[in-house]
Amino acid sequence: MENTSIMMRIAGVEDAALIADLSRKTFYESFGALNTEENMRIFLEQQFTREMQMAEVGAPGRTFILAYVAGEPAGYASLRASTEKPAGLTGKKAIEIVQLYAEQCMIGKGVGPALMQACVDLAREQGYEWVWLGVWEHNHRARAFYTKWGFERFGEHVFIVGLDAQTDWWMRKKL
Repeated sequence: MENTSIMMRIAGVEDAALIADLSRKTFYESFGALNTEENMRIFLEQQFTREMQMAEVGAPGRTFILAYVAGEPAGYASLRASTEKPAGLTGKKAIEIVQLYAEQCMIGKGVGPALMQACVDLAREQGYEWVWLGVWEHNHRARAFYTKWGFERFGEHVFIVGLDAQTDWWMRKKL
């Protein structure tokens, strides 16, 4: 059932600070308890800075979608069009869902599905045949969510959080 209280919009460069703050907050909420304090500190201070996140908004090939509930930011998603794709998507018209996060207090309220639908719709409108993403192998909730949406695992890669090399699964969905 569609939740009509969730409003979605494409973000612009004027939203860069909001997205940067939301991205860092939701990343910490999602993974802070599962990583060491030191690795989270290094990641947020060196690999995922506010300035780095702000620079992504409005960058060529990047699209950010904001979700609002009762007028308040509740989550966001970002997509990246790139010529670099993992094996299994080489030569295919595919776009990456780089991030899809809801505020912790919004999980279970339809924000994630609304953002995923917006990503899929945008990819179809832009003529893509595939969407793909990376998800931490230990993020069981997210893996189940993506599987429910029809994504299948097709590879893996290393994602560094601080000093910790973690394994992300690549998952893809044919549109």
